[in-house]
Amino acid sequence: MVFKMFVSFVRKDSLFLPEPDLNERMICITTSMKTVINWLCFDSMTATTEGRNSSGLSGKLRMKCPLSSENQDGKSWSYYRPGDHLISIVTTGTERLHAKLLFNVAPSLQFVFHDIVLYGSQYIFAIQMVNKNSQLLHNLTLGYNIHSNYLSTLRTSDALLDMLSTGEANVPNYSCGRKENLLALIDATKRENSIQMSTLGGTYKIPQISHDIVSEALSDKRKFPFFHQILPKEGFQYPAIVHLLLHFRWTLIGLFASDTEEGENFMRIFPPVLVRSGICVVISQLFSTTGYTASLRESLSKWRQVNVFVHFMEYDSIWDRILPFHETFMRLLGPIEGKVWFLTNFAGYEMKNRRLLKYIHSILNFGYLGKKRPKDSAFEPHFFVEYQFQDYYFRCSLSKNVFSVKGRRRCTQKAPMDTQKKRNRGRIRNDYQCHNLMKTLAQALNAAYSSRSRRRRKEGEKILGSPRLQPWQFHPFMEKNDFWNISRRKLYLDQNGEITADLSIDSLLVLPKGGIREEILAYFERQRLSINQDAFSQLKLLNKSLPQSKCVESCHPGFVKRAREGEPVCCYDCVPCPEGTFSTQEDTQKCTKCPDDKYPNEARVQCIFKAITFLSYEELLGIILVSFALLFFLTTDLVLIIFMKYRETPLVKANNRDLSYILLVSLLLCFLSPLLFIGQPRKATCLLRQTVFSIIFSVAVSSLLAKTIMVVLAFLATKPGNRVKRWLGKSLANSIILSCSAVQIIICSIWLGVSAPFPDSDLHSQPGEIILQCNEGAVVMFYVTLSYMGFLAAICFTVAFLARNLPGAFNEAKLITFSMLVFCSVWVTFVPTYLSTKGKSMVAVQVFSILASSAGLLGCIFIPKCYIILLRPDLNTKEQLTGRTNVKT
Repeated sequence: MVFKMFVSFVRKDSLFLPEPDLNERMICITTSMKTVINWLCFDSMTATTEGRNSSGLSGKLRMKCPLSSENQDGKSWSYYRPGDHLISIVTTGTERLHAKLLFNVAPSLQFVFHDIVLYGSQYIFAIQMVNKNSQLLHNLTLGYNIHSNYLSTLRTSDALLDMLSTGEANVPNYSCGRKENLLALIDATKRENSIQMSTLGGTYKIPQISHDIVSEALSDKRKFPFFHQILPKEGFQYPAIVHLLLHFRWTLIGLFASDTEEGENFMRIFPPVLVRSGICVVISQLFSTTGYTASLRESLSKWRQVNVFVHFMEYDSIWDRILPFHETFMRLLGPIEGKVWFLTNFAGYEMKNRRLLKYIHSILNFGYLGKKRPKDSAFEPHFFVEYQFQDYYFRCSLSKNVFSVKGRRRCTQKAPMDTQKKRNRGRIRNDYQCHNLMKTLAQALNAAYSSRSRRRRKEGEKILGSPRLQPWQFHPFMEKNDFWNISRRKLYLDQNGEITADLSIDSLLVLPKGGIREEILAYFERQRLSINQDAFSQLKLLNKSLPQSKCVESCHPGFVKRAREGEPVCCYDCVPCPEGTFSTQEDTQKCTKCPDDKYPNEARVQCIFKAITFLSYEELLGIILVSFALLFFLTTDLVLIIFMKYRETPLVKANNRDLSYILLVSLLLCFLSPLLFIGQPRKATCLLRQTVFSIIFSVAVSSLLAKTIMVVLAFLATKPGNRVKRWLGKSLANSIILSCSAVQIIICSIWLGVSAPFPDSDLHSQPGEIILQCNEGAVVMFYVTLSYMGFLAAICFTVAFLARNLPGAFNEAKLITFSMLVFCSVWVTFVPTYLSTKGKSMVAVQVFSILASSAGLLGCIFIPKCYIILLRPDLNTKEQLTGRTNVKT
């Protein structure tokens, strides 16, 4: 009912809402409702009237709502100085005290109040110096309105409403009394209040500049276009943590955060970054701000090998976080290794309670790296102010309105602050960043007015009496300034165009006897980690080596990681690198393949050059094959000499002497052809080896075929009335040899013309070897030549087999049949053996087949004849042959 009456009253009275938009109307109603609630929570009839209150409704009010956090004793301060344009500053001049809650008294927030000198005077001095510099501001002055939010979101809103309201009451858009030209809002509060300020200030298009690390959400320019940051956003230190974890190979870690919105954002953003870098988060715990978690002991007992904890800290107190860990480790059985703590904030901690540091190896947090100090000495000296700061420089009065139940002590500056060195005065160091910020705002303000004047002159408007610049008109000129450049810290833009900083990673090392040693462990500059070697030397001297935080021991070089099923990726087995690969680092994810001309050593930690091999004359196998080839060559040469010496004997004549010579010469060449296969392959040998072999063997088999055909024809010629006798003679035998050999020559010519063999190297058949060999080019042609040679041998074997039972004392068809049987057996066995071997073994198999088949022809056909010629001359007579065979050849 009260709310309805109040809304109806506000809607009827245009004094409160002079044509506001929807957002402004909602803010006004919200603020006015707050005033009504405050009225209901206080008994105004018991108020003690003070002299300065003209309305009669203010004074010290008696509280009826005991849980109200409003301060009604005039301790809500604001420092004010008028100017052409006003810079509003919200700062934090208090620190929260953490105390135990007692049940016999009402709960309350406890604060330590600091003098405004420590938190607001830097801005006052900076604005004062800018106003004195006529080169910065032309005919303009800057004023200020400084508030403290007392670590309260309610006080933050109250301060913003006071800045946005020009009247005595906190009613935005209500103008009565003082005129304030608000230009910009400086946010010097804690990080959690920045979104609150941006939401309200952005509604009025007021540029906001933050002095603290900003939230991830505030970096979204679409939602907060009027927000400017000097420091990076939350999470810019995460890459430094990841780099340090990877450097020390801490792949198994635990994450802890408060169960707040910022803590939940940390748990949402940071773990994926770790996972992408191969770091496992096996403990992920949100801490309640009101008590300890019951699952902490279970997690720490399960993952005892986790020795690195990353804590997202929002408050300056660390002991509330250490205590549950200390109590948990005390209850665990067995020795507990000291843990390394990462803290994500930039606060310093006093380590007084050494007893709670028993299970902590070291605490790591971050610090900014600073730039070199400027040479401009005008901003270097200390400022000296009176101890009676408010009384000396300000006139303070309690400001109250009929629509406001609380009083605000507004201190208006009445005298310029003294900066000379005098005794009995408090000393404050000039803040370089505050001065540069105000200087930058002044330059942007001049640029805005200059641009405005040029535009008005161009349009022919009058410049005198023009309205003051509004915040949304000033905002485009602020966007042109990179505020992070004015920082004394080493800030820069990363590859994504976002502000980041160079950092130092500071270590608080817990000494064995309970002492604390502060060291800078590493530096993180331009996204690169550099370790402070002096700090590591001190660790060795103190016998405090860094603990390991892994699931398993590292995989040594030569091994690769294989993940265990059902466990985190950081828990794995180590298996040797696959064949042909190696690894030189520990914990390799994938082994590296050796180049084609190298192979891994036995330990698979490096690649060594492969040995170049081929069937050479120097090795044992080559010597044996060459020896047999020469032996058979000499044997064939001896047989040829015997046949030539006894060429007039009946046995030599009866077996067609000319065909025997052709066959012996072709066998001589067959025994020499293996010399083309042995030795390093060259272009000439590769071209000749298969073609020469094919043609020579075709000639040998053709001569055997001619011999067989001549035997059959000679037998048929003995029958009366048979006209076959006219076919007997040298012309038929030569025709058979030439025609059969010509086909093989044509096949080889096509082979050389289409795809000739060439020298090649086989890099993969044998590990550790590069085999020099002849690439056959068109492999199909190679098997065509073998097939044709097999076809001739099959015809010869068939004809000889059919003629084996012809009558006669010495039937050569039997010898040819047996020799063809040996010949075909050798080459039928050659094909699968050749295909199943690699490298120089293939060459050895072919050379062996050539020697074996040639030796079979030589032994089966000519050895029996040489036996008769040399050892049984009594059988080598015409009478013996004609008497038994009656066959004349």
